Amino acid sequence: MASKELTAALEAAGAAAGLIRAFYRQGTEVRTKADASPVTDADLGAEAVIRARLERDFPGYGFHGEESGRHRADAESQWLVDPLDGTKSFVRATPYFSTQIALMRAGELVLGVSCAPLCEELAWAERGAGAFLNGAPIRVSTVSDFAHAYLSTGNLRSLAASSRWAAFGELIPRLGRLRGYGDFVHYHLLARGALDAVIESDVGILDIAALTVIVREAGGTFTDLEGRPVGPATTSVLASNGALHAPILAALRR
Repeated sequence: MASKELTAALEAAGAAAGLIRAFYRQGTEVRTKADASPVTDADLGAEAVIRARLERDFPGYGFHGEESGRHRADAESQWLVDPLDGTKSFVRATPYFSTQIALMRAGELVLGVSCAPLCEELAWAERGAGAFLNGAPIRVSTVSDFAHAYLSTGNLRSLAASSRWAAFGELIPRLGRLRGYGDFVHYHLLARGALDAVIESDVGILDIAALTVIVREAGGTFTDLEGRPVGPATTSVLASNGALHAPILAALRR
């Protein structure tokens, strides 16, 4: 049975999805934030409806939103929200964007909801209760050798500028397939066993918090590229089915 927190997060994601679909059909003005990233009325409106729904039932919880920043940062329980992860895709009429809602309690990620309205995918998980996609339980693959492994990458800019780029290049020909799905897509695929690992080197906690819970509850492993647990300062990802995690870390450390 879903907790009250998960119920609220799912309802908030559903409300945001309706608003985002409407803006996607009719179009919206694109503005540029101080960090040079785009923002639209869909981002701002979706965050507003999510925050209103979550604060209705949990007024004492902290809220960290991509657009509105941090509120009640000293609260033990913190909502982490990216209302429209993949705004660049959204403004170019590419459907691979999502709403990400996670809950962190006492520094631990305990709940995640990932809603991709144009792809009609809704994934969620709570710690200890398994992971689900569109209502069905999901599980990572059991692939354990590179020759049969499917690996997907996202943004690799900082990895490409690092000393590990050569090691990554040596890993590629050992893999069964290399793909570049990006954003929520490859994490949903990983959690349901259609991919075996994901590498990204340029992310923020709001991009991956919910997906971390979903992948872990599906039986996978989710760390940064150093093998460290995901936390507020995480900027890179190695997510895998678990069996491939240590071998990939070792390959990248060559």
